[in-house]
Amino acid sequence: MQKILLVDDDEPLCLVVSERLLAEGYSLDIVHNGEDACEYLAMGAYDLVVLDWSMPKMTGVEVLRKHRAAGGQTPIIMLTGNASIQEKEEGLDSGADDYLTKPFSTKELSARIRALLRRPPAIVGDTIKLHDLELDTKGHRISKNGAEIRLQPGDFALLEFFMKNAGAVFSPEAIIQRVWGHESEASVDSLRTSIKRIRQKIDNGGDDSTSLIETVPRVGYGMRK
Repeated sequence: MQKILLVDDDEPLCLVVSERLLAEGYSLDIVHNGEDACEYLAMGAYDLVVLDWSMPKMTGVEVLRKHRAAGGQTPIIMLTGNASIQEKEEGLDSGADDYLTKPFSTKELSARIRALLRRPPAIVGDTIKLHDLELDTKGHRISKNGAEIRLQPGDFALLEFFMKNAGAVFSPEAIIQRVWGHESEASVDSLRTSIKRIRQKIDNGGDDSTSLIETVPRVGYGMRK
């Protein structure tokens, strides 16, 4: 289940938007000011953020800049009651992925969310960026929100495979063959153990249902987009 953070101080609007997104099967957290938004972004792994510009304590664009400065790659849709080109330009230049002017149709917002969630992970040179993770394939380094994470070589190879193929689900046998090769001594049990170790490093608590590495019963595993 893909997880969205909705940030807006307009509680009636949040109710309308949340009804739509929950009906479409998304998991949703809602906060009503910029400071709480920063805390939630630091603690949770979100697939997308819907972020209002004008809020108490911190503006949406301040939240956006702070998240991007910390290395956050989460797709962000900005909401604003100001239709000026100047404000839209400022938001997009600060790292917003899309913009929607109030009032808007929840149907249009939903379509824009689907479009952003279809994007593949950002791969620039030797670096893969997905969620709040950044993986350097050449330097064999992985970081989360800018903080380095240490993984065993086999776990690193597995995470690299998942990040390169985000959104796809593979059987345990297919993963073993594609990551370690058919001559490897890796087993389904050792794959589960490797996934458990990776989850402990990249997730922010919670259970398997909220992990970045998704378990699909009777099918296999995959990285959430």
